[in-house]
Amino acid sequence: MGKVQIYTDGAARGNPDGPGGYGVVLQYVDKHGILHEKTISAGYVRTTNNRMELMAAIAGLEALNRPCQVELYSDSRYLTDAFNQKWIDNWVRNNWRRGKSGPVKNIDLWERLLDVMRCHEVEFIWVRGHAGHPQNERCDKLATSAADGDNLLIDEGVEEAIV
Repeated sequence: MGKVQIYTDGAARGNPDGPGGYGVVLQYVDKHGILHEKTISAGYVRTTNNRMELMAAIAGLEALNRPCQVELYSDSRYLTDAFNQKWIDNWVRNNWRRGKSGPVKNIDLWERLLDVMRCHEVEFIWVRGHAGHPQNERCDKLATSAADGDNLLIDEGVEEAIV
């Protein structure tokens, strides 16, 4: 099983009434010690920061073409704590409810993330955002550039929640 590092970030302008985007940097060192790298980004007309954080992780994992051991780096506690603090296990067990505080937000993306994770071994690693971490800074630039770009996509999950 190959080892891959995935660095992710999400951004939203005017959360949730503005554009947003995500950025991903995938890195893999082959058996000859050669670094292979791929970047992915996309922007959306109207979304939230948390949705873009989740989309970044999903896009990174969906880009893998075989089962991998993945170190997924994110500055989103929303994402990393959901797995590292086992929140996701409770949410699934409780049919996507958080107890008295109501339903979990972004269920569509959490389910998609869980589905794409099934064939991989994923470790979620939190990094402090905007603290000079080179790959996090690259992902932030990719995410904000995508949010500010043309040809923005429609985030169906946000549109359904807002309407």
